[in-house]
Amino acid sequence: MLTVAEALDRAQMLCDAAAKAGADAADALYYCNAATSVSMRLGALEDVERSEGQDISLRVFVGQRSASVSTADMDADELAKLVTRCVAMAREAPEDPYAGLAPEELLFRGAIPDLDLDDGSEADPQAMRETARAVEEAARAVAGVTNSEGGTASHSRTRIALATSHGFAGGYGASGHSLSASVIAGEGAGMQRDYGWHSAHHLADLESVAAIGARAGTRAVARLNPGKAPVGKVPVFYDPRVSSGMISHLLGAISGPAIARGTSFLLGKEDDQLFDSAIVIRDEPHRLRGLRSRAFDGEGLPTDARDLISGGRLTGWLLDNASARQLGLTPTGHASRGGGASGVSVSNVYMAAGTASPAALMADVVEGVYVTELIGQGVNPVTGDYSRGASGFAIRNGQLAEPIAEFTVAGNLIAMFAALTPADDLAFRHGTDAPTLRIDGMTVASS
Repeated sequence: MLTVAEALDRAQMLCDAAAKAGADAADALYYCNAATSVSMRLGALEDVERSEGQDISLRVFVGQRSASVSTADMDADELAKLVTRCVAMAREAPEDPYAGLAPEELLFRGAIPDLDLDDGSEADPQAMRETARAVEEAARAVAGVTNSEGGTASHSRTRIALATSHGFAGGYGASGHSLSASVIAGEGAGMQRDYGWHSAHHLADLESVAAIGARAGTRAVARLNPGKAPVGKVPVFYDPRVSSGMISHLLGAISGPAIARGTSFLLGKEDDQLFDSAIVIRDEPHRLRGLRSRAFDGEGLPTDARDLISGGRLTGWLLDNASARQLGLTPTGHASRGGGASGVSVSNVYMAAGTASPAALMADVVEGVYVTELIGQGVNPVTGDYSRGASGFAIRNGQLAEPIAEFTVAGNLIAMFAALTPADDLAFRHGTDAPTLRIDGMTVASS
């Protein structure tokens, strides 16, 4: 694995070579990841995996024509051939009026801040083995757990470096730790499975073995002997494990490429009151140790904290350079890069907590459902129509009741956003986080 400085040198070399080969502009992205995972099942070692991969992608522009190529071969002669091939491909590509690097005057300038994403650790397979064994044991210790799919501990190291021909060069490294357990409760056809999981950049921030294991076992046992869901238009609650999906649907709808293509259910609704006026959804790219923290985006523009929803209203679209040009707007520092053209992505996004506890939000519900798991991808990004398979618990007379399964929850995202109320139990555990959500007026159907 190259150091960040070595990776930046390699990326800058490609940009310089592309210019000498006749490109008007270029950028190069280096990505490397080394990962180790150890899985234990029923106290015995089941699997050890180790993977290492590196990739460098070059994007060149000749006028309004562009091409991209990538390789895992870091040999100097092979990289020279890569540059020649990429420039030749660009000359033959169709013209794109929106192609080009991000505006030079908007590029990130100065030193890249340390967001504390790397704890300097190296993989320790023996320690990971013991941790995986311990998390499975904690899950199996829950009364009612009858079998196990295992416990897994993982470690990763990542390096990212981006250079452009018009003056940007930046990179960073990150470490990753994760721990999970998956167990089964019950017997025969009545068996139920559930899991516990957590990940963090720093090992010190990882949730305890006991907490992850106990959560996996307790959830599996709680799902035993599911009944039928209440049907009709009833209040639907989303557990924090699944509530962030509401934010993900919003993010897809406000991405610049979707708006430019006219394929978003929010097109033309940028001035509407979409949520209750108390709702805030925020993007925080500079959060220390945040799972998706980054100082610059995939095109070298600076990132900054921003309310995506403020007072229940949109504050704008998420734009990379190409979609910004197409819409006649300014890029917002949300570009992402893979092996080819840029796309759009966010960093650490969350919906701000409400003022009432989940129990208080549930207190007046005579009959409803509490969703802990969603199945399928039944969301239409053009119309906002929403229909997902689900499982969870019935709500009766203000209390969680028996487990329920094999039901669907349906509505339209526009109406769902307007009817959404967040609880006060927000926790930062993932890249996208939301508290427990209550949404009135959805349709529940059961098989």
